[in-house]
Amino acid sequence: MSLMLKKRAARAAGAAGAARPARRRQTRLALMLLAPALLALFVMRVLPMFVAVSQSFQQTSLSSGTTSFVGFANYSYLLTSPDFHSVLLVTLLFNVVLNPLIVVLATAAAVLLAQRIPLSGLWRSLVFVPAAVPVPVVALIWSTALQPDGLVNAALKAVGLPPQPFLTSGHQAAFSIGLMVTWGALGYWMVFILAGLNDIPAELYEAASLDGAGWWARLWYVTLPLLKRPMTFVLMACTVGSFLLFAPIQVLTKGGPEGSTNLIMYDIFNRSYLLNDLGVGQAEVVVLLVLLSAIVAAQFRMLREEKP
Repeated sequence: MSLMLKKRAARAAGAAGAARPARRRQTRLALMLLAPALLALFVMRVLPMFVAVSQSFQQTSLSSGTTSFVGFANYSYLLTSPDFHSVLLVTLLFNVVLNPLIVVLATAAAVLLAQRIPLSGLWRSLVFVPAAVPVPVVALIWSTALQPDGLVNAALKAVGLPPQPFLTSGHQAAFSIGLMVTWGALGYWMVFILAGLNDIPAELYEAASLDGAGWWARLWYVTLPLLKRPMTFVLMACTVGSFLLFAPIQVLTKGGPEGSTNLIMYDIFNRSYLLNDLGVGQAEVVVLLVLLSAIVAAQFRMLREEKP
């Protein structure tokens, strides 16, 4: 018996030894195939991050053009600047209102269009169409629609309401930008929620129906709990996208009026390339990265699925 066990152990050791070169070959092949993508990721994502951190500790003189190390002076300037405080406040308020709204509307659209309604495929396509339009084009469309004599004010006039200033009002400009972003993003994020709906087993709905649960009960106790993961993903992705929002601000308002739409990405562009203060702009990039990482981590922690 012991001899047989020794033979089996020897064969197992030999098989394991023969498998190691195969695994090494597979690993080398995988690395070779991934190398172009990893190199592009390093060059376009990782390297610029290190450059931004390095330049955030430097300052370039506008008179001589020389660059000098200034330590944390750029960060100190930002943290004590009322203008930067205003930018942070506008950005945070914009995200606090916009991102949950997009998640709720995308979920509602997905749940509605997942029902057996006539021409559901057509309605899904129509909702998704704005997501296929480039963001600058969407901004130009809404810029035309929100003009004082544009389509939206014409519709308001037709129902007896007074015209609105929209993009030229400090109280309405951020709302107008949010409306445009929601219109463009709703269909895109709806697709992810629809994918989550398709993953919910039909047996759960059948069991709930047999227990006497109506449509609303099935929604609250079956659908929404099981959509937690896709909704978490959509919320985090919306947060990242909203913090990095730039093109609509550049096209429509350029941060105005009265700084009401001066979101942090536009302020970074303004400081770095219009005011030529690259050091402070890069410090702002680092602050944005840290803030965004903290917010996304907090969202993931609050909305993650509870482990059994």
